Amino acid sequence: MNTSRFGVVATMILAATAIQAIPHPFNFSSIGAIALFAGAQLNDKRLSFSVPLTAMFLSDLVSGLHLLMPFVYGSFALTVCLGFWLRRERNVWRITTAGVAGAVLFFLITNFGVWALLGTYPQTPSGLLTCYIAGLPYFQNTLISNLVYSTLLFGGFALAEQRFTQLRNPYTLSDAV
Repeated sequence: MNTSRFGVVATMILAATAIQAIPHPFNFSSIGAIALFAGAQLNDKRLSFSVPLTAMFLSDLVSGLHLLMPFVYGSFALTVCLGFWLRRERNVWRITTAGVAGAVLFFLITNFGVWALLGTYPQTPSGLLTCYIAGLPYFQNTLISNLVYSTLLFGGFALAEQRFTQLRNPYTLSDAV
């Protein structure tokens, strides 16, 4: 593993995680982009999952633990898998597609959790639909934050790779599988 590359990736993830401490609108979070970036950039798949999930857990320790944690963490774990898809080729189209897909996954999974666990909507198909409709304003924040933070992380790292050749992608075919 290229240790300077890992150091830069880790520093960028820590900086993006620290942003969570700044007050922000509901669902405008860096964690989705961190999950995508970790999946795409970290060689060790265990680290790819543990880094964003640990960042989320630390954030939850500050903001409060809640019933929806399994749904939130599950959606971010799936977003890490979207990051694996980016390992072979990272370009604007693929990163944007993965960022949008991550936001959609988060919206669908967490709103299902709200419907299933919190008892605020009837346990009927129309109750589920009402829950999804009520969540649409938050989806906008999730989508925008995924795209903004993904641009910062992936774009910032691409600029660093151009400037410092030792940071360039170390993956071999066996690493990407």
